[in-house]
Amino acid sequence: MNREDLIYDWNTVADPEIPSGRRVLLNDETLRDGLQNPSVHDPTIGEKIEILHLMEALGIDTVNIGLPGAGPRAYADTEALAREIVSARLKIRPNCAARTHRNDIRPIVEISQRAGLKLEAATFIGSSPIRRLVEDWTVEHLQRMTEDAVTFAASEGLPVMYVTEDTIRTDPETVKALYSTAIRCGARAAVLCDTVGHATPRGAYNLVSFVIENVVKTSGEKIRVDWHGHNDRGLSVANSIAAIAAGADQVHAAALGLGERVGNTPMELMIVNLRLLGLIDRDLSRLKDYSEAVARATRTPIPANYPVVGRDAFRTATGVHAAAIVKAYRKNDRDLANSIYSGVPSHMFGLEQIIEIGPLSGRSNVIFWLERRGIPATDERVDRIFSAAKQAQEILTEAEILRLVDAAQSDEAPKAQK
Repeated sequence: MNREDLIYDWNTVADPEIPSGRRVLLNDETLRDGLQNPSVHDPTIGEKIEILHLMEALGIDTVNIGLPGAGPRAYADTEALAREIVSARLKIRPNCAARTHRNDIRPIVEISQRAGLKLEAATFIGSSPIRRLVEDWTVEHLQRMTEDAVTFAASEGLPVMYVTEDTIRTDPETVKALYSTAIRCGARAAVLCDTVGHATPRGAYNLVSFVIENVVKTSGEKIRVDWHGHNDRGLSVANSIAAIAAGADQVHAAALGLGERVGNTPMELMIVNLRLLGLIDRDLSRLKDYSEAVARATRTPIPANYPVVGRDAFRTATGVHAAAIVKAYRKNDRDLANSIYSGVPSHMFGLEQIIEIGPLSGRSNVIFWLERRGIPATDERVDRIFSAAKQAQEILTEAEILRLVDAAQSDEAPKAQK
């Protein structure tokens, strides 16, 4: 039977929000915005280069390699990453963050020239009324800063993406004035930000739609529209998908959702959802490697129940669930086994279903566990392990199960001799 005959998909009853075949780009903020999280450890340059190569392996389109104007180490690491992209002939395209100030843009120009690599300047500036009040800024002041910085970056040969912080809480007149100024001065990408995690999916959709209709289309230029969201309300993935539905070309994300406060949109989950929506089609077998490399380098533990790359994502010890998965495996149907109790097919991401043995397990858990390891599932072994599991308070470890196997084998030997 076809998958469509086995799963009724309410997600696709109406026309899709995002047409299939639409090209969606991903910008990885792990090595810049992600490292602003106050709990993370700043990786060594060797670790950053390892992560960069894993981004390449996943087909991530662009990467923010740092804010070189922040100081000597930031400058050195940014240059090293730029040189690695050149020497390893990576396809991923780099960008660098900069305040809308020449002092932040000059280091990007220097690194671009020294490495022989075109770096996109991600020039950012605060825009919302609340920020303007705190800083005593006027919109005219922001326009002047924008004009000077973007004109300078473009004149130095840098592609420019223009970023307003807190765009989602900025009034339409200011949004239109600032982005129109940036485009007139040479910016060819408009990044719309939910800097404080305020947005809902409807808000993200409304903002992107407004900018496309009132800024991009009226400019007469070919402008890439990006969405950069944070996760304070737990809506960052949904917001990013809504932004794409409204017409955004690229979304920003960071591994494990790292970043300021509770972090950015999680890159793993964006990749998973874009793959399941049919918007990307690439080898994603290194997704867990990427997540674990970032976890090690930043000393950020991955929660056991984290979707897809967490330890428990495709792991069950529940009897009813395991029995159904085992029956699917017995039909020699990997897709069936990956779908019966999982909305995310593990094999798409180089992973597999894992059946454990614990207090909620059934005998089928035990039999399958033994068979998977080539151990005959005799009645004595199954009974002994099943009995121990029912008395346990947690999952039995492999070592505990193997000791039970050995004990059962010892009891079986005298019986076999009689």
